[in-house]
Amino acid sequence: MSDAAKSEMGQPSLPLATDARFAILRNCTRVWAVASIHGDAERLAALHAAMSERFEPGDKIVYLGNYYGHGGSIIETVDELLRFRRLVLAQPPYTHPDDIVFLRGRQEEMWRKMLQLQFAGDCDEILDWMLKRGAAATLEAYGGREQQARAAISEGLLAVSRWTGQLRQAIRAHPGHNEFMAGFRRAAYTEDGGLLFVSTGLDPVRPLADQEDGFWWNSQGFASLSDAGYGGFAKVVRGFDPAHEGIVETQSTLSLDGGAGFDGVLNAVCLTRGGAMVDQLCV
Repeated sequence: MSDAAKSEMGQPSLPLATDARFAILRNCTRVWAVASIHGDAERLAALHAAMSERFEPGDKIVYLGNYYGHGGSIIETVDELLRFRRLVLAQPPYTHPDDIVFLRGRQEEMWRKMLQLQFAGDCDEILDWMLKRGAAATLEAYGGREQQARAAISEGLLAVSRWTGQLRQAIRAHPGHNEFMAGFRRAAYTEDGGLLFVSTGLDPVRPLADQEDGFWWNSQGFASLSDAGYGGFAKVVRGFDPAHEGIVETQSTLSLDGGAGFDGVLNAVCLTRGGAMVDQLCV
């Protein structure tokens, strides 16, 4: 059956299974979804401790992006994410690596652009824009300095390229961090089309495969899904809300951001593949 036919029947039109930008959660009964962390390693460790007591064989985990930015413990946050992943994968029965998904949030998207700053049209303007939106904390965490970036920009693109190369070397100095960045997905969904996980939002009129930056910046698009839903999914779940309003559920959506990294709390929920909330953590 064609994707168009599925859409007419109320089932989601999904990206091809070979599209590595998206994660597919297979043989799914329960999924844990973790809200934006923003460098709050202490709350993340507490959340993991509580989750480990409630985790059941076969559970999946989707981290909904924004591990970087704002908070003061970004290196420690990534280390804790990698530690808990190893712990879960080591528990019998065997958990497949694809059952633990890390989505790319707006902070990770900005960090990706920071590492490619030499390709920006106006390096100074792009740098200003990112630093004002939380990327300064990530830059400092990996040993970068705004003054160094400004000096490189004044010298020209070759100097900027050398500067971003130094940032990449700093990332590689932390075991697992480079591989962590390389594994980010844009969105995740259950293979039956029941649940869709995004970082911030999406464009309600675009197919999933054509969302582009909407996953990180279209929070208004997410708000418009509260009644109409999107693409036949039973529930669309996001991790970042610019207003940090906590766990907010509507008929078709679930927003989790409690303000971790902004002196707020870190939320996680456990969902059935039909979208029912069966457990909830708040630390």
